[in-house]
Amino acid sequence: MSNETRKATHIGDLTIGNSKLPCAVLEDGTRVLNQAGFLRAIGRARSPKAGTGVLSTVDDLPFFLQAEVLKPYITKELRESTKPIFYQAGKSKSVGYDANLLPKVCDVYLKFRDHSVKETGKVPERYQHIILACDLLMRGLAHVGIIALVDEATGYQEIRDKLALQAILDRFLRKELAAWAKRFPDEFYQEMFRLRGWQWRGMKINRPSVVGHYTNDLVYERLAPNILEELQRRNPKDEKGNRAAKHHQWLTEDIGNPALAQHLYAIIGFMRASTNWDQFHRMVQRAFPKKNTTMLLPLPEQEPA
Repeated sequence: MSNETRKATHIGDLTIGNSKLPCAVLEDGTRVLNQAGFLRAIGRARSPKAGTGVLSTVDDLPFFLQAEVLKPYITKELRESTKPIFYQAGKSKSVGYDANLLPKVCDVYLKFRDHSVKETGKVPERYQHIILACDLLMRGLAHVGIIALVDEATGYQEIRDKLALQAILDRFLRKELAAWAKRFPDEFYQEMFRLRGWQWRGMKINRPSVVGHYTNDLVYERLAPNILEELQRRNPKDEKGNRAAKHHQWLTEDIGNPALAQHLYAIIGFMRASTNWDQFHRMVQRAFPKKNTTMLLPLPEQEPA
């Protein structure tokens, strides 16, 4: 067992039913429940002599799982997840357990209860208060996962979402600008001009500035969360309003560009099937809604006059 002390980046109190459990998120993302709170939650009042002490173990199991009657329900995976975790929360040193251990321990006691009731019609009196506590905890966790609860209690939820978003951006966007290559088929612009009722005079003629706005709306804002904002940050306009490169030059070869190509093929398909811009835009909004926007109701399409 390693006694290495890790740093908590977020701390808080988690409430499940009538139980209040001090909890934390560590710098490596591990969610932990304070040992004393953990024990109280499952009806075990016994606590270490010191605030950072660890309760004794037998066969690598903490005392609350050492009873012989519980052994048939303890998996190898569970046994390996019972190791105490030392962490620094502010100026205080604490010891706790991985938050995922709580529902697993409760499940052990509830399986023991089910077997006891089946075999003897009752639960031994010494375990009744523990089983009641575990039952209440599992009911409280029935609709919300323990990880989400810890993240909300500690304020880590916002950081977690940012980290998840950054992971998406890292997959879609390269670190350095790539050489230019043609990514947008001519048909994308030809169909846009047709649906807007504009005269098409070829790719060599400068297009209206609003075409860039439509491209952002139809493509980059629907490709992945926050892609457009990140592209605008990496590829800013100069004082004349021009960009040094095309947005798609920042897309990765393995994820970003294939996603762009697939999206463009779908958009062009909707363009071909539409007779006017409004009909086309409704189809795109229904199939590829922007993030954080309200989806349109599935109203029937109206035939053009």
